[in-house]
Amino acid sequence: MKTTEHKIAVHAQGIVKSFGDGGSRLTVLKNVDFDARDGEIMMLVGPSGCGKTTLLSVLAGTLRSEEGSIEVFGERLDGMRAAKVTKFRALNIGFIFQSFNLIPTLNCAENVSVPLLIQGVKSRVAEDRARELLDRVGLGDRWKNRPTQLSGGQQQRVAIARALVHEPRLVICDEPTASLDAKNGELVMELFDKVARVPGRCVIIVTHDNRIFSFADRIAQMDDGRIVEVHDVENGSAPSFQHH
Repeated sequence: MKTTEHKIAVHAQGIVKSFGDGGSRLTVLKNVDFDARDGEIMMLVGPSGCGKTTLLSVLAGTLRSEEGSIEVFGERLDGMRAAKVTKFRALNIGFIFQSFNLIPTLNCAENVSVPLLIQGVKSRVAEDRARELLDRVGLGDRWKNRPTQLSGGQQQRVAIARALVHEPRLVICDEPTASLDAKNGELVMELFDKVARVPGRCVIIVTHDNRIFSFADRIAQMDDGRIVEVHDVENGSAPSFQHH
């Protein structure tokens, strides 16, 4: 069910981000304005190298922009001291990476527990919460398994459980279905639709996977460091885009 809530969760204005110095300096984000709403799944699409992942990193506070303002659920991240940004991120943001980034020496419950342990939650409490999340993503019976004993789709579900275990308000996903076949990609997105889309939470997904566009509420199209168009997704019918 698509959201009708229009409260702004993430608001970025005039974002500029460059890499390198002198003649090799490359401006990746060029005066980007971006909004994502409370309760929605917002997707970022566009050709490789257009700045999608850089924008995602700036919105999450893992990269600093040179110019512009960023507000996440009412908190200004730009100008905030690094230690405070790190603490804000640990409490409020969940990350899901294309490569899963699971720790191979830990079992599933231990992997999912990591964000809670970082917050200082006792290990027994953290593991109980982790097992509860694993059960919600359909892996309750695999909590003792290590990542190498799981399929790609199962590893991605562990990564989703880890991203949600500390109940973050902002969930950031970089190509979450790129390594999955069509069936597992759809299962992962149905899982997002069920557990990630709740009041007070916002999900931003960078993707090239047109198979999942219909799960979005809105899709922002990027090109050459700018957002060029924002599309509403009506009744699961998403526009088509050209990717390179």
